[in-house]
Amino acid sequence: QGIHYTDLFLLLHLILQWTALRAGRVCNLLNPAAIYANNEISLGDVEIYGFDYDYTLAQYSNLLHSMIFNTARDILIEQFKYPEGLGKYDYIPGFAIRGLHYDVQKSLLMKIDAFHYVQLGTAYRGLKPVPDEEVIELYGGTQHIPLYQMSDFYGKGPSLKQFMDIFSLPEMTLLSSVIDYFITHGIEFDQVHLYKDISDAIKDVHVKGVMYKWIEKDMEKYILHGDEIYAVLNRLVNHNKKLFLITNSPFSFVDKGMKHMVGKNWRDLFDMVIVQADKPNFFTDRRKPFRKLDDKGSLQWDKISQLEKGKIYKEGNLFDFLRLTGWRGSKVLYFGDHLYSDLADLMLRHGWRTGAIVPELETEIRIINTEQYMHSLTWQQALTGLLERMQMYQDAESKQVLLEWMKERQEIRSLTKNLFNPQFGSIFRTFHNPTYFSRRLVRFSDIYMASISCLLNYDVNFTFYPRRTPLQHEAPLWMDQLCTGCMKTPFLEEMVHIR
Repeated sequence: QGIHYTDLFLLLHLILQWTALRAGRVCNLLNPAAIYANNEISLGDVEIYGFDYDYTLAQYSNLLHSMIFNTARDILIEQFKYPEGLGKYDYIPGFAIRGLHYDVQKSLLMKIDAFHYVQLGTAYRGLKPVPDEEVIELYGGTQHIPLYQMSDFYGKGPSLKQFMDIFSLPEMTLLSSVIDYFITHGIEFDQVHLYKDISDAIKDVHVKGVMYKWIEKDMEKYILHGDEIYAVLNRLVNHNKKLFLITNSPFSFVDKGMKHMVGKNWRDLFDMVIVQADKPNFFTDRRKPFRKLDDKGSLQWDKISQLEKGKIYKEGNLFDFLRLTGWRGSKVLYFGDHLYSDLADLMLRHGWRTGAIVPELETEIRIINTEQYMHSLTWQQALTGLLERMQMYQDAESKQVLLEWMKERQEIRSLTKNLFNPQFGSIFRTFHNPTYFSRRLVRFSDIYMASISCLLNYDVNFTFYPRRTPLQHEAPLWMDQLCTGCMKTPFLEEMVHIR
């Protein structure tokens, strides 16, 4: 009456087949320098290329995160009068990942999947994990976060904030460190005030220009891949593509960075340069007019009736930009690192093609290419297939086997998660579902890549074709599903007697 040996033999045979297939494809590794497509797009149809600056054209060293953390921490102590004991906390590289949500009222930093479920084992209060049982209790007996509590279109909700840009990594670590200090020392705190204070301290590092000064002082230390950026831009111009730049950073900072990466005549490559654009408001607010800057970055007072090549403009809005340039629709491809602030409005409201810069992609692909990851994933899927096929057997011995398989599957899932990040795992997946970040990545970008330099690997007329990923009811992904036709319908004999 228990699990039949013939079924086990068949399944093991299928597993071995699948493993052999995987082994035969080990040489076919993913390329970290590739461009990956969510939507079909031909570069031959693109006439105009637009770029964000920070973490798009200018890629920064992770050393910057420690500087942001330390400076914001000191602002909390010196200006906000937080306890001096916080000075003992240093930045923890690799603690947080991009795309996490923070529940302000519950002081929980956590990873949420595409279906709004918290991934158990990835909820942290301070620097310590919160037990799964407590997380479920906090949300009324479920892992699910109701839609109205989730982040809005730009990653901000009534009680949840989603951290979407790379600059937020030190912010999440500082938030967790401060909470850890207060909990450890038994200090009561107001969750809303604490979150706002830390956000303001981080904002000061950017708004007051502190970060800009660090980078300007030692560009070799902080800016990566500068020579490759010149190669990308020069190649596009040589193929008669128009280029423009829209950034929230100030002109003096962008000018020094671009001179470092591209050369003193960098502006000759661009048809238009817009600084301090105030994205995402730039894409939605019609009220701010463009203002022209002179070569020294000083404001001019004349009314803007055209956008001239080689000139620098400040603020403005997309509606005037479209009116003055006529650059509309799918002939424009814009690249940015922030899915909300850079890409969402352009794709959904204006029909531009969009490219997401995801620096983490390079590291994640290198992990995916490891033998350990491949073996873990293969065996995890095999166990999943066994559990699905054998759950119909309900005798005591079979139930015990199923429990052991479920335990082993969970152990492998945790091991696979830890390969990417011990606290939160991959930015693209929970155990099996896409993350909320992945959902937004697919929705708001036609293509995505680790850096702009990936464009150098493709012809300027290359067409990107997304892989047809089977839906659950379509062609099977896993070998154990190929033989479901031989399964008998569970409980069929019992159902015959029901009239």
